[in-house]
Amino acid sequence: MLLAGCASRQMIRQRHRAAVFNTELGIAYMQRDQLAVAKRKLDLALKENPDNPSVHSARALLFVRLGEPRRADREFREALRLAPHNPNFQNDYAVYLCSSGRTSQGVKYFLMAARNPLYLTPVAAYTNAGVCLRSAHQYEEAAKMFRAALAVRPNFSQAAWQLADLDLKRGRLAQARAVITGYLSSYNETPDLLLLAVKVMRAQHDKLDAALYARKLQLDFPGSAQARALARLGNNPG
Repeated sequence: MLLAGCASRQMIRQRHRAAVFNTELGIAYMQRDQLAVAKRKLDLALKENPDNPSVHSARALLFVRLGEPRRADREFREALRLAPHNPNFQNDYAVYLCSSGRTSQGVKYFLMAARNPLYLTPVAAYTNAGVCLRSAHQYEEAAKMFRAALAVRPNFSQAAWQLADLDLKRGRLAQARAVITGYLSSYNETPDLLLLAVKVMRAQHDKLDAALYARKLQLDFPGSAQARALARLGNNPG
């Protein structure tokens, strides 16, 4: 009986290791866009260990790629049922919810990830929550999320760009300028922020500073997409 019990436990461990291996293979095949092979590997992983939350998380991402939202949603929820405090699962589900137009639910899960002490990039979760809200035209709430991201990491250029661009689109030129100049005076410039600075300065009819930022973009990032966009911009501040 003892030998049988040991053998049984060993078989379970082997199946669980196989599930991990097949999940990793499934993810690798997804990354190569070999979705049929990925599904076979993840189906096998599910049979080997249906209680592994990573299996369900990977299957959720696969069903998103396959355009099967109901199955994707079910797998996201199962992953979170099995690992309710996993911030990566929270973030992945939030991305899915926002892409599906379920803004309030998506933001809820982004904030769960951002406030999770185990999550390594809360600044990204706050920024993503802001992008989700902005897409839903909830601009005040979006701005709050971008500011929350900058409170966590003031040198996070994506949050600074999102906040300044949102202000520009809303005609809040002084606020957009303050965000940009505050960032560029303290941290490394980025081509996105320099191009946005040109647009803001032109909208304010500040030809001198617009030319200054345009020159910096051309000199520091000559081959960038933003430098090419600047060339196409001409005299249009848009």
